[in-house]
Amino acid sequence: MEMAANANFDAEQPVIEAIQQGDHYAFRELLRRHDRWVRGVVYGVLGSNDLIDDVVQQVWTNVWEKIADLRDTSRWRVWLYRLARNAAVDAGRNVTKQRERTCALPEQVIDGDGADPQRRYGVREKREAVQAAIESLPALYREPLTLRHLEGWSYREIAEVLGAPVDTIETRLVRARRMLRKALVQESDAESN
Repeated sequence: MEMAANANFDAEQPVIEAIQQGDHYAFRELLRRHDRWVRGVVYGVLGSNDLIDDVVQQVWTNVWEKIADLRDTSRWRVWLYRLARNAAVDAGRNVTKQRERTCALPEQVIDGDGADPQRRYGVREKREAVQAAIESLPALYREPLTLRHLEGWSYREIAEVLGAPVDTIETRLVRARRMLRKALVQESDAESN
């Protein structure tokens, strides 16, 4: 019986409880351990690296301010996911509103870095193509794809935080991979023409 109870024990629970008591060191440790994960969640929602630092900083500020309200410390990961997701959604809305208010940029922008336009097959270009393809996915597919392949979450964990059945998550991942492959093939075809 004791073995089953230990199997459900989350090593972060004492850290969460210490933070609830105002322990700054425990907070720094939680941040150190899970900052990359929070960044992945934010990226999964926004689909862009432009705002990640600002949004992640807001998430950790919210964690410090709101952690006392967390009643079930065993569900801290779901709680943190929701804080990160909500902050990213809010930031995305703000960007959309700002874009609607600003004028469009000129169609041609001069590239001042002197890069050779023929050099398209380097590591940087491939990484940018994959990132652009991921960013182009609808959030419905981008979120589970990011959580699964960039953060290493299980299907069950993704289903829990997104509030969807595991079968739905599996279907979304299959579709996301298909859409990603299609976007990358189209990009490759466009480059070769």
